[in-house]
Amino acid sequence: MLPAHRLFWVVILLAAAAAGLLYNIIFAAGASPLAGFTYGLCMGATVLAFDRGLILAGLQARIRRFPAWLYVVAAELAYVLMIMTGNALGGLLVWTFALTHDDLTSATRMTARVLAYALAVSGLLVFVIRMRDLIGGEVFVNFMIGRYHKPVEEERVFLFLDVVGSTAFAEAHGDLRAQEYLGAVFATLAEPVRRNGGSVDDYVGDLAIITWPMARGLKDARCVTCLFDVLDRIEADAAAWTARFGTVPRLRAALHGGSVVTAEVGVDRHKIAYFGDAVNVTSRIEALCRPLGVGILISQDLLERLQRLPGGVRARSLGAHALRGRGAPLAVATLERGHTDAVPVTELEQRRVAAAR
Repeated sequence: MLPAHRLFWVVILLAAAAAGLLYNIIFAAGASPLAGFTYGLCMGATVLAFDRGLILAGLQARIRRFPAWLYVVAAELAYVLMIMTGNALGGLLVWTFALTHDDLTSATRMTARVLAYALAVSGLLVFVIRMRDLIGGEVFVNFMIGRYHKPVEEERVFLFLDVVGSTAFAEAHGDLRAQEYLGAVFATLAEPVRRNGGSVDDYVGDLAIITWPMARGLKDARCVTCLFDVLDRIEADAAAWTARFGTVPRLRAALHGGSVVTAEVGVDRHKIAYFGDAVNVTSRIEALCRPLGVGILISQDLLERLQRLPGGVRARSLGAHALRGRGAPLAVATLERGHTDAVPVTELEQRRVAAAR
């Protein structure tokens, strides 16, 4: 089965293609259904490429930061541009493969009727994509297909990211300014999380909760890569952060994974929630960062399941520690930037044991 974040875009493409087919049936009496399908698919593909940042990435990123009402207007105009581009591409394909009797000019021309129809379809797509952005792509798809309508036991990786000093920032600048600051920090997470196949599942105050299905999070150490991608992005924009907020965000991070029960909860307001020891342990690990004087902690259990750390990242064991509400101590390690290529975690552990001897 396709991952939820990919399934969403497959559905969007098929919906766009179906809209093109429907247009051909309504306005051309089904004279060339393949041509209608091709037009719809090409328009959907250009919209998808724009939304994923494959084309005009800078414009797309700025639009995403707009408030909801302005986002709808700007996104609608951007999608009209994408639809016109897709119509031209579809027309070129239709003309090339002689799917209709139109010449190239007629095949690629955007008529008023096509534009009006495309505006209606794009408006619906903008609404659906905006809802997806508001609650998270994977969560949105899981709601739509009812994956967690009944509780499901699964293994997931959890990354908790806590914004350090947000309370002091609020005391100094006020709650409204603090919320703007947190909003900017959380917006920074979006692209690294999406690029590494994760899902921002919840925000709790100044804490962001990011998750992966276990296999996806472990593959190529995506959960670790995501964390350092976020840190790198903040560091690269340090001057802009200082100019805008007078400070550069600092994050505390905790990584852990294990078995959880995932289920839809609520009646008037639905939410996908995780129940199990893995969630609580990740929270306790994040709280352990401060007394240990480090910004990143990963459980030894999860570290041992990673076959390889990203290049330039090394693990340093910090021993076993008692966690509140947990009987047995938990071994943890911090992740640090090194200057060597990635090596298997098992080899890192062997080196640590050898050094201890």
